[in-house]
Amino acid sequence: MSRIAHGEAFAARAATPRAERSAVRDGASHARLWLVAAIGLALDLWSKEWAFSTLTPESPRTIVKDVLDFQLSLNPGALFGMGAGFAPIFIGASVLALMFVLYLFCHSTPAHRWIHFGLGCVLAGALGNLYDRTMESAYVVYDTTSGVRHIGKLIDEGEYTVVVGDFKTGRNPRPHLRTPDVIAGHRPVVRDFIKIQAKVAGHSIWPWIFNVADALLVVGVAVLLLNFWLEHRYAEGLDEPAPAD
Repeated sequence: MSRIAHGEAFAARAATPRAERSAVRDGASHARLWLVAAIGLALDLWSKEWAFSTLTPESPRTIVKDVLDFQLSLNPGALFGMGAGFAPIFIGASVLALMFVLYLFCHSTPAHRWIHFGLGCVLAGALGNLYDRTMESAYVVYDTTSGVRHIGKLIDEGEYTVVVGDFKTGRNPRPHLRTPDVIAGHRPVVRDFIKIQAKVAGHSIWPWIFNVADALLVVGVAVLLLNFWLEHRYAEGLDEPAPAD
């Protein structure tokens, strides 16, 4: 065997123990995961508190004209306002997602830096919205006929009407008739405030109002999918037969 071949074989053997070691036993891997998760979670919770203590529902704040607004919205559903009324299911799904993140981390290695970053984003996003679903609630009045939903603070509840004001403050009280088509009661909610106003050919490119946690979930999943795809392409390249000398 040539000297170069000996050197390559030695380098491969030396790299094998670290490449195969679990990230659970690596301090740098833990630092990447938990630091990203902590920063993302803190940013999400702080931004929600800032938005709902500074802005008002009737006065959105323009950040970039015709591109980005901050507009308060309470979401009784899942990601980007979808699936209203299934909060317990989404809480269970969030817990499963957290367990899956930890499972992927345990089966990664210290070399999977981008996977740790993506998992940290997913962890922060899942925890941010899970916090809202377990700690934040609002009174929801939903007309099943018209599809109109009003979410806020219960001011008065009578036999024939309910009065609901703005979330937490109770300002701008509005009465709602109690009819067989109206469903009313306290529900877990997620606080949203980011609204993309940009349009293409007159159509909104992103019609949903969302929060930092939603954005972290999308970024984290995108990073994980891209990383898995690149690793798959790399593995396919290794499986190809080497060209003849």
